[in-house]
Amino acid sequence: MLIRNDHRLVQAANTLVRDHFAVQAGESVLLTVDPGTDSALVDAVFAAVAQAGGRPLVAMIPQLPFQGALADAYVPDALVAAAAATDVWLDFCFPYMAGSRMHDGAMKAGRARYALLATAGADSLARLYGGADFAALMDFQVAVADWVDRQAGKEARFTCPLGTDVTFTLDKVKLKRQRVATSPGMHTVPGAQSLYPVMDSVRGRIVLQALFDEIYRPLRRPITIEVDGRIQGFSGAGAEDQPRFERALRRASNGAYGYFIHFTLGFHPATRMTGRHFIEDIRVPGTNAIGMGLPWWEAGGGENHPDGVVFDQSLWIGGEPILDQGRLVGPTELLGLYERLTPRFY
Repeated sequence: MLIRNDHRLVQAANTLVRDHFAVQAGESVLLTVDPGTDSALVDAVFAAVAQAGGRPLVAMIPQLPFQGALADAYVPDALVAAAAATDVWLDFCFPYMAGSRMHDGAMKAGRARYALLATAGADSLARLYGGADFAALMDFQVAVADWVDRQAGKEARFTCPLGTDVTFTLDKVKLKRQRVATSPGMHTVPGAQSLYPVMDSVRGRIVLQALFDEIYRPLRRPITIEVDGRIQGFSGAGAEDQPRFERALRRASNGAYGYFIHFTLGFHPATRMTGRHFIEDIRVPGTNAIGMGLPWWEAGGGENHPDGVVFDQSLWIGGEPILDQGRLVGPTELLGLYERLTPRFY
């Protein structure tokens, strides 16, 4: 665990506040945290905001039992009002508030730059925002998002050593990445890029090794999911996982099994597989975070879907190899940028 004045934590907090969210003098900055959030993390980010001339406010709430719209009953009205009236909202809660009525109200108000950070650990924040040169990380992040967007309409395929083998038609990128988060709206931690499938195009088998439904954990027994457009069923879950996953799948799709709504390409070079920090784990190179349910851009959809995790994926887009068991091998135009992402520490 990092201490409050650890240089790595201080650097990471300043990178988040100044380089990523460009906090300006006089701006209101809301930090939402829960009892699981490391106090050293909160202190470091609070200090970074104050040093940038911002006006920080820390709001601690009990840990939410669910993410997204399922959290609505547990969010205080006073916090809903605060989110709509802030310039920057740094959400460290896990489960997170993206997709809740609080988040929806803040996005409609058109003022807040929302960061889905959702990490409790000072050590995790230090790796995510201090473990690699931030400018180089964002150069690659923006380039890979633009490249993926240009591949829309092509067939993608990914596999994993445990038996995953899936094909789908790639759709356009739904959430555009800003190098610096200066516009109101939704922003996420760099180090991963979502791949959106065309509805009904996903075919094959996915073997999950970790899962975030009601809680996040590595799976004692992998879960194998069969998909033919919609999710057809699953097998292999441990006794403690089967009912929880079943509930989550049906909640996310109005009582039925839904779709795979996003896949992910993780590439952050300084991350660790922690088994505790979901946001960091899905940025480990070669990791694929897989959303299930109804898409947030469709009626009835939202950020209340379960996310499964596949490690060491191999990926092809339009027949071109992109990953080989987690190692980036293409396209050529991205390899040079990726080689600049040398980790500063582990």
